[in-house]
Amino acid sequence: MAIHLDEEIKGLIKDALVSGTPMILASVDAEGRPRLTFRGSLQPFSDDQVGFWARNAEGSTIRSIAANPSVAMIYRNPQTRVVLQLSGRASIAQGAARDRVYENSPEFERNADPEKKGVAVIVDIDNVEAFLGVTSDGQRRTVRQQRD
Repeated sequence: MAIHLDEEIKGLIKDALVSGTPMILASVDAEGRPRLTFRGSLQPFSDDQVGFWARNAEGSTIRSIAANPSVAMIYRNPQTRVVLQLSGRASIAQGAARDRVYENSPEFERNADPEKKGVAVIVDIDNVEAFLGVTSDGQRRTVRQQRD
């Protein structure tokens, strides 16, 4: 099966910060220890990728990705009970992709790094699991996708 982030899921990712539910990124450092960070600039990048701006180009998240590109992300809105889990492989973006991630980041992220000293990260999504609520007839709306 291919990964396809539909408009609803892309909207959840794009609006996570402004809705008060920033996404959490999990990475694994060179010693095999898990690391969790809130990511306010997570954004849909394509139908099977998300991106984010990391202001500290030498920070622990970037070092972890260099050691092990496997990452996972989670979103949960307690009011709607919507849950979204993504996992995949992260890499540092260059050129036009880097510029696009920076430009699509929230204004406060750009203002915190006006000289663009940070790095853009693109995650190729390998797995999507989402609970998107309940339909009017009581059916759970779920999405499960895995890259071939």
